[in-house]
Amino acid sequence: MDATTPGAAPDRRATQAPATPAPSRSKSQQAYHWIKDRIASQEFTPGYRLVLGTIAGELDMSVVPVREAIRQLEAEGLVMFERNVGARVSMVDDTAYRFSMQSLSILEGAATALSARALTTHDVRRARQVNELMVETLEHFDPRAFTALNQEFHAILFERCANPRMLELVQAEWARLGHLRDSTFSFVPGRAAESVREHENILVLIETGAPLAEIEKASRRHRSATLDAYMIHEHPDEALGLPAF
Repeated sequence: MDATTPGAAPDRRATQAPATPAPSRSKSQQAYHWIKDRIASQEFTPGYRLVLGTIAGELDMSVVPVREAIRQLEAEGLVMFERNVGARVSMVDDTAYRFSMQSLSILEGAATALSARALTTHDVRRARQVNELMVETLEHFDPRAFTALNQEFHAILFERCANPRMLELVQAEWARLGHLRDSTFSFVPGRAAESVREHENILVLIETGAPLAEIEKASRRHRSATLDAYMIHEHPDEALGLPAF
């Protein structure tokens, strides 16, 4: 595995023209990201009422782009509409959490496998450093910090996936999970130690050029194992009927 992406051109930054700036976001996208960031940070908690006029005033825009943003968030499951009430941040729902975890196990497993051959030595080293930080948190366990590092670890492994739609779906499910559960590891802290061991196994598979199907399966089962641990802890009767993903 090379330290840089295979086939990369030599560094000609000194002679290249400046990159064209990325197009600015539309007003509806500005509103979408503004609301979504506050849901992710739990400033807007489950059940919080989203008043279009108030948000529009905060963002110095009309209610039309805010309404479009809220419709997009509703399609993602982060916002719900109630008759005679309006838009609210969706309530925590264990069924939704289960469905998101099952979906993410499949999507993230595929994205990791599709990314594996493009990962550089530096990428793998960076992921291993994050995993080592996760190991260090185990002694004085902080579920939130562990979850943030966990997300960083996986993002490194799937970020070179060449399928933009796949990446979009993975990131959408990560955002949905951030809303549904502050940290799964708060419920099953014992799962954290198993998780970092599985991380190392995935890294070894990538480093040794294992078949992509093997990398996909290891990544998928890693995600599913966290869901299994949560279900056994919180809903043992339902866990018996869970399909093996």
